[in-house]
Parts: sequence; structure tokens; C-alpha cells
Amino acid sequence: MSTVKKTNGTGEKPVKAPKTAVAAALNADSTTSGNIPAEDLRDDNNDQAPGVRRRDFIHIATVSFAGVGAAAVAMPIISQMSASADVRALASIDYDTSEIDPGMAVKISWRKQPVFIRNLTPAEIEAANKVDVGALRDPQTLADRTKPGKENWLITLGVCTHLGCVPLGAAAGEVKGEYGGYFCPCHGSHYDTAARIRKGPAPTNLVVPEFAFISDTVVKIG
Repeated sequence: MSTVKKTNGTGEKPVKAPKTAVAAALNADSTTSGNIPAEDLRDDNNDQAPGVRRRDFIHIATVSFAGVGAAAVAMPIISQMSASADVRALASIDYDTSEIDPGMAVKISWRKQPVFIRNLTPAEIEAANKVDVGALRDPQTLADRTKPGKENWLITLGVCTHLGCVPLGAAAGEVKGEYGGYFCPCHGSHYDTAARIRKGPAPTNLVVPEFAFISDTVVKIG
């Protein structure tokens, strides 16, 4: 029969068993290199807290990657906003007017918009100059809309200033309206021989684009 040994009553605490590897690892995690307690790694201890520096590096890296990503997204958008090659090629066009007889007009395309080039007759020029400019909705003289020495060449966009329709009057046999210029059948705007609005809802004259004669017969539009 076994016997149980009694303690000697000295009050000595029993010796604890050695720490296991797991316990040692947990204890090591509570400190950092240099025996700095983890709880002391505060935001106001930036000079001594390697943990804070690592966090700041992560923030900087994150922001940097975000900036690179935003730039990558923006580049295709900026590229799409820039003018395409075909648009740049049509920034200006040259046209030989030598085949347009007096009283005739042609319709060409520039920047995907119709353009009327009209060779006014002396009678059409006279009719335009007789108009009381002060009574016009959009006061302009024929000289304001043509080039010196080339008053017979009237060049305008073929776009009605009311709702953007293409007026009649450029092609042979088309209705020219009550004032012998152009007529927009959509809402009844009438333009005179200087392409000025005379009747109907259009608020302004047909627009005169930038143009210049680079020779006696060749005009550059744009």
C-alpha cells in the first residue's frame, strides 16, 4: 500500500515547469527589438517606434499605387478627348472656286459640316447693299461677311441658326426663299443674298467661317 509524502510545512512554493516553446513565442511577441514594449509604440513616439514607421511606409505605398492607378485610368480618357487624326486633317481645306459661275453656289463639307460657297451676281450684290442694316435682326453688311476685293464670294456654314437644319438654295433649282438667298423649310427661315436672316425663327445670320484666298481662285477655309 502506497504512502503519501507530506510536505514539511515550510511554505515554499512549488517550482514551476519550464516554459514551453509556444509560451516563449507569445511572450516574445509582446516586445519588439531593443526590448521596447509593444504597448509603448504610440503615434507620439515616432523617433523610437519602428512599428509606426512600417505603418507610415504602408500608407505612402498605398497612396503611391493609388496615384499610379488614377493616372493609368486618366490617360485613355485624355487620349479620347484629343482630336483624332482625321479631325486634325480637316482643320482647314482648300477649294478651287474657278468652276463656280456667277449666280451659282456649291455645298462642300468641312469639319463634318456643310459649307456654302456662292458666287454672287452684280444684281445680288446690289440687292444686299440696298438693305437697311439697322432694320436687320442681326445687323451686318455684305462687306462684313466677305473679303475686300472678293465681295462676290459669300462663304457661310450651311447650317440654319435656328435648329441646325441645312437650308435650301445652294443647289440648282432649289428654293431660295423670299429674299433670294437661302430657305430653311423646317421652320421657315428666309435668308437674303448675303445669307442674313430676314424672316422666320432663326436668331442670327448664317455663320461665316474663317477663310482667306490664297490665290485668285483658291480659298482656304479654317
